[in-house]
Amino acid sequence: MKLTKTLFLGSAAGLMAASGAFAADLPVKAKAVEYVKICSLYGAGFYYIPGTDTCIKLGGYMRADANFNTNSDFNPNQSGTAGARNRLMNYYTFRAREDLNIDTRTATEYGVVRTFFDGVFTWTSGNYTPTGSATGATQYSGTLGLNAAGTALVGSGSGNVNGTDGNTSAGALGVYYAFIQFAGFTMGKAVSQFDAPWTNYPGNITDNLVGGSGTVTGVNQFTYTADFGQGITAAFSAEDVSAYYQAGNLNMTGATAGGMIGGSYGTNAIGGTRSPNLVGMVRVDQAWGLFQASVAAHDNHVGYYGATEPTGHPDDKWGWAVQLALSIKNIPTGAGDTINIQGVYTDGATRYNFQNLSGSSYALYGNSGAAGTYGSVGFANAPDTVFVTGSSQETVKTWGFRGAYTHNWDPNWNSALYGAYAQAQFGTLAKTTLCGAGGGGGVFGGLAGVTGCNPDFAIGQLGVVTRWTPVKNLTFSADVSWTHLDQKYSGTVGLVPNVVTAKPAAVYELKDQDSIAMILRAQRNW
Repeated sequence: MKLTKTLFLGSAAGLMAASGAFAADLPVKAKAVEYVKICSLYGAGFYYIPGTDTCIKLGGYMRADANFNTNSDFNPNQSGTAGARNRLMNYYTFRAREDLNIDTRTATEYGVVRTFFDGVFTWTSGNYTPTGSATGATQYSGTLGLNAAGTALVGSGSGNVNGTDGNTSAGALGVYYAFIQFAGFTMGKAVSQFDAPWTNYPGNITDNLVGGSGTVTGVNQFTYTADFGQGITAAFSAEDVSAYYQAGNLNMTGATAGGMIGGSYGTNAIGGTRSPNLVGMVRVDQAWGLFQASVAAHDNHVGYYGATEPTGHPDDKWGWAVQLALSIKNIPTGAGDTINIQGVYTDGATRYNFQNLSGSSYALYGNSGAAGTYGSVGFANAPDTVFVTGSSQETVKTWGFRGAYTHNWDPNWNSALYGAYAQAQFGTLAKTTLCGAGGGGGVFGGLAGVTGCNPDFAIGQLGVVTRWTPVKNLTFSADVSWTHLDQKYSGTVGLVPNVVTAKPAAVYELKDQDSIAMILRAQRNW
């Protein structure tokens, strides 16, 4: 019995010792981890940044575009090599893009402090342009390699692909929005306060509609927005002029007939920045839709009449623009159907109508049935102001509208019919300089064969887009658009094209031009 007790106690002591050894090998209990928590203050998708009271939301999209009859992702072929509409133009352009946006918000005693960033990583097909070499070789723009014979290898090398994207593996980075909002102020790069809420897209996916403003990639600004309740807000903003709002201040003393046919009516003499654009906006948001009225003032500041200071300069000329926008929701044709429309008038502030992604310079070639002609050409240009050496600036006046009707066929399919129109009107100085006092003289009007000369013009656009969303946040779209240049020149003109287009020196009919483009898009939002 005594031996059994001794063995039992010894075994117990051994087990206790072993247990202690095993316990020493176990890890020390970790401190509690701060897990990411949902932030319900600002809607779905927000989370608290661990260890802070700041909420963050990540979002974006992946997009693939196939564009036809265009040298870019959005514009039809309207000028330069693209406007030649021959074997040098692109019949298609591909683009792949990833968008990333970061939204942070923090509640403070002064209200919510918000920061927002939206950047895109893009790869776009190159533009096909002539090299201008004696051999007549052509290339995609950028630095090309050479073969053993010293001849350019088309598409090779690692230079810029189209002046925007980088080399063959780099692509391009774009910063769309980067701003801070605090106590009613918006500071940084954001959509202009002048723009309608749909910017360039009343119902479409094309970027190039005329008939209103549209800073879809944001403009640097300092803005104060007052909220009066009941859906009524008002804003006053000082916005950067240099990136998107200078359509040109042209010295027509340097105008030539060849330059006009290329879409240039003189030498651009824009000076340095002096004043930001001043913008005011009032908006009413209600269950039925919204109404917005916007005004803007634009300072046209010119350099010198000539190359040096003693040549003098015209005084600054302020331009202005006004825009009305209306959105109607819950219309009887179907759930979610909408009508968006807007109208604009500008005087010396052309980019609020012919917005930067549409441009305001046109030079398109086409066919002709007129006897003795090689083909036809239509051209136009709408700057902010024009002048001649020794004169004051004369503003260019424009007006336009755009709109769309969107119908939902079912939860997975919708279509939109959209259109736009813009007209530019020149003053007495421009018409006299370019066309003579009676339309039969000046730089262009006195040329042999010209029977009508008037720089006024209009752009009309019409399109339809259909979208299919088979699963949530994945959409396939097809957008077809037609653009018509209604120019006011008539007759014929013998010319030597001064833009490298492969067009010969010949007689061309002065004629309106049409262009059709299509975008096929696949987009996954996240």
